[in-house]
Amino acid sequence: MNIKMIFAGYGGQGALLSGQLISYAAMLEDKHVTWFPSYGPEMRGGAASCSVIISDKRIGSPIIQSADAVIALNQPSFDKFEPFVKPEGVLIYNTSMTDSGLKESRSDVKYLGLPISDMANELGNLRVANMIALGCLNELLKCAKTESIIEALKVRLGEKRADLIELNKVAIEKGGNAAK
Repeated sequence: MNIKMIFAGYGGQGALLSGQLISYAAMLEDKHVTWFPSYGPEMRGGAASCSVIISDKRIGSPIIQSADAVIALNQPSFDKFEPFVKPEGVLIYNTSMTDSGLKESRSDVKYLGLPISDMANELGNLRVANMIALGCLNELLKCAKTESIIEALKVRLGEKRADLIELNKVAIEKGGNAAK
């Protein structure tokens, strides 16, 4: 196993958190992991992305030039990272935040456009859109067990925000079901 992923969106959309969670989950399963964040100087609203590599073997570099999967939570992320998807890779994108004229320009990429923000609003909280995308990606790539992701979520949220675990769990399941 050697899975390379990019999570991207605006700052505040949770792209970095999604990458952290899948990384922590893989570590709980004794896999080798890199998590490499990148973000602009803005606190919220600027570009934010991270690269994640999960492998059964040691990882030489955290740099990804060809990704198995990209999650694009907005239009600028789609535009920037579509070229990074390797042939036969998957690009999961948020149709709620992309232009209606968006062009899936590559015939060698599997595109999965979902109204991720709308799906999160149906659950009552836009902030779980990243968890829906994560659930979708994990269903397609089988990076880690869902139980491991939930365990990582518990550690990341801590006792102070334990009340959010159930909603996030439902969002991850919703994303997984959407990918099926």
